[in-house]
Amino acid sequence: MKIPSSIWTLLIGILLTLVSLWYGQNHGLLPTAASSEAFLIDGLFNTMMTVSVGIFVLVEGILIYSAFKYRRKAGDETDGAPVHGNVPLEILWTAIPAIIVIGISVYSFEVYNDMGGFDPHAAHTAPMSPEAMKMPGAAIAATLNDTPPTDQPNRNQEQSDEANLDPATAEVRNADQIPQKNDAPGMGISSPRLGATPDKEGKAPELVVNVTGLQYAFIFTYPEAGVTSGELHVPVGREVKLNMSANDVIHAFWVPEFRLKQDIIPGRQTEIRFTPQKEGDYPLICAELCGPYHGAMHTTVVVQPQQEYDNWIQEQLVASRETLNQAVAMNSTDKSVSDFLAPYTTQMGIEANEVLHQIHH
Repeated sequence: MKIPSSIWTLLIGILLTLVSLWYGQNHGLLPTAASSEAFLIDGLFNTMMTVSVGIFVLVEGILIYSAFKYRRKAGDETDGAPVHGNVPLEILWTAIPAIIVIGISVYSFEVYNDMGGFDPHAAHTAPMSPEAMKMPGAAIAATLNDTPPTDQPNRNQEQSDEANLDPATAEVRNADQIPQKNDAPGMGISSPRLGATPDKEGKAPELVVNVTGLQYAFIFTYPEAGVTSGELHVPVGREVKLNMSANDVIHAFWVPEFRLKQDIIPGRQTEIRFTPQKEGDYPLICAELCGPYHGAMHTTVVVQPQQEYDNWIQEQLVASRETLNQAVAMNSTDKSVSDFLAPYTTQMGIEANEVLHQIHH
């Protein structure tokens, strides 16, 4: 009995759907999901993978089938039959991709919004004062200049001043040398920020860390504890807010396991919030080409239990006090110049007294 083509089409459609759904959820292409936000990104990625696999298998299957079904037979030298097209089919294969793209765009925006990326207040902020708009060429200049005239408060400057209230942050940032540029949301010019998720909207973050990017390292300062570190340590299960700025060129904060990437820009204060959910050590990579040694700009994010995090903070405080005490002891006026130089000159095979005697004479 010959099976109707409609039945074959239905069976192939069901099989294609099952294969796409299975692979879309079991592709294994992503690393461990270690933050609350990672699951939002994974859901979007899995959806895109499901759709992509379905379209790929369908298109390639039709191509392979057609190549065998309609191949030229041996000895056949005739021309192929003229084809004038099929308008309903062309409308269908134009409409379906358009619907898919629109659907994924809406889904992407929802994920971005759920991660705290959309700020309706900033989006509707008046970018320029009426007086500035009357200036000749002001509208054109605003699109080219990242600091157009405005009567709005400079949010970047305010955040920079707040961050630099922490002495450790002020010590590592070139705040006086880099002017803080104003945002102009109406012109599409604003510092990238991923704020709180909807369930934490209006709540203060549980931990604030200031991040400074420079060629070629990340420096983390903890305002509440007064700690400076080259690694980012965070407690598991607590929301973390990173206030980030760069001293020289554009860098990028990227932790693949968190599914988060945020640019670190000189003259702008960018921020990102996340909640780590799995303990472990995760690579932090600069994802922006920042110079010849860009590949060496990486460090580690350590997600640990609260008690271990508290112990680490105490260890850093003790280590910093010991370093300070050593510096004070070495600079004590009770030591002579030769005694002060002795630890260094001995390593170099130099007798400090002999050198000073020669200099004196």
